[in-house]
Amino acid sequence: MRPTQNTGGTAGTPPHRPDSPDNSPTRQTILRATKWFPWLVLLCGCLVLSLNLGVRQSLGLFIPDMLTDTGWTATTFGLAFAIQNLMWGISAPIAGALADRFGTTRTLIVGAFIYALGLYLMGTSTSPGELHMTAGVLIGTGVGATSFPVVLAAISRVFSPAKRSFALGLASAGGSVGQFVMAPTSQALNSSMGYVTTLTILAAISMLIIPAAFAMNGKAEANSPNATPDMGPQGLIAAFHEARKHRGFALLNAGFFVCGFHIAVIATHLPTFTELCGLPRSVAAEGLALIGLFNIVGTLTAGWAGGKWPKKYALSFVYGMRALVIIVFIFSPKTSETILLFSASMGALWLSTVPLTSGLIAQVFGPRYMATLFGIVMLSHQIGAFFGAWMGGLVFDLTGSFDGVWWASVALGVFAALVHLPIDDKELRKTATA
Repeated sequence: MRPTQNTGGTAGTPPHRPDSPDNSPTRQTILRATKWFPWLVLLCGCLVLSLNLGVRQSLGLFIPDMLTDTGWTATTFGLAFAIQNLMWGISAPIAGALADRFGTTRTLIVGAFIYALGLYLMGTSTSPGELHMTAGVLIGTGVGATSFPVVLAAISRVFSPAKRSFALGLASAGGSVGQFVMAPTSQALNSSMGYVTTLTILAAISMLIIPAAFAMNGKAEANSPNATPDMGPQGLIAAFHEARKHRGFALLNAGFFVCGFHIAVIATHLPTFTELCGLPRSVAAEGLALIGLFNIVGTLTAGWAGGKWPKKYALSFVYGMRALVIIVFIFSPKTSETILLFSASMGALWLSTVPLTSGLIAQVFGPRYMATLFGIVMLSHQIGAFFGAWMGGLVFDLTGSFDGVWWASVALGVFAALVHLPIDDKELRKTATA
C-alpha cells in the first residue's frame, strides 16, 4: 500500500492546500477588503462631517452683511438660527432611526439634498418668514440628517470596542477640518462675490456628501465582521425604553444641552460680537477657523482619553474648562489677539464632547441602536443651541451687549461639569464575542 503523502496538514485536520477555497485569491481579496473597509467608512464619515459642519459653522459670517442689506434685527437672525438648531435636533433622532432601519446611505443622500436646497434659498430670502423657513427649517433638517448620530453610528458598527473611541474622535476631528477650511473660504467668497453667490457655491459643495454616502451603507441589523455584535434589545422602541429608564442617559442629555448652548452662542454671534468690539470682520473668520483647527487636536485627544480613562470624568473636565475659559474672556480686553486666543482655547474644547458622549452611549447601551439613542441626546444638544442662538440675539437687542449670555454660559458650564460625575457607566449587558 502506498504511504499517504503529508501535504502540510496535522493529524485529524485536512491539509491546507494553496488552491483550497479557504485560501483562494477571492477569499484573500475579501479578507483584505474587510480589513480596510472600516477605515474607508471612517474616511468617508470624516468627509461628510467636514462638509456638514464646515458649511454650517460658517453661516454666522453672513449675518452682518444680511443685517445691513435687509434691515432686519439681530433677533430675527437669532431666531432663524435658533429654529435651525431646533430642527437639527428634531431631525437627528428621526434620521438616526431611519438610518438604523433603512441604511445610512439613503438617509445621507436625502439629507444632502435638503441641506443644499436650504443653503441656496437662504441667500434669496426676502422676508423674515422666508429666512426662518430656509436658514431655519430646511438647513436645520439637512444638517441633522447628515450629522453626528448617523455618521458616528455607522463608524461605531465597523470598529471593535478597543478602537471605537479613537475612531469616533478621528471622525469628529474631520468636522473640524471642514470648519478650518470653510470659514476663511466663505469669508473670502463673501467679500468678493456677496452672500447670495457664496451661499449658492456652498450649496453645490454640500452635495459632495452624496458620493461619500455610498461607502456608508450599513444599518443596525448588519454589523461588520470587525465589530462586536450587540446583544441588546430587539427593536427601536425597546432600545428607547431601556435608555429612558437609565439615569445616566438623562444626565447625558442634560450635559449635552449645555454643549449646544455654548456652541450656538459662539458660532452664531461671534461675528457680530467682533464687530461690536470695533474689530475687522476677518478676525471673526480667523477665529472660527482657529476653532476648527484646535478642535482637531481636542477631539483626537478626547477620543484617545476616552479609551484609557472613564469618559464621564473627561466630560466633566471639558465642561469645567469651558467655564474657566469664558470667565477669563469676560474680564480680558477685547482685542484681535484676545478673540483669537479665546477661539483657540474654545476650539480645543469644542467637539471634544462628541466622541466622549457618543462613546459613552455605545459603551453602556451597545452600538446597535446608537444612531437613534445618540440622536435623542443630539436633540437635547440642539434645544440648548436653540436657546443659545435665540437668547444671544434677544439679549443684544435688549441690552446692546452679550454679557448676559456669556455669564449664562459660565453657569451652565459649571452645571455640566457636575452633572456627569454620578453617571453609571457600566455596560448594561455583556456583548457576545465576535
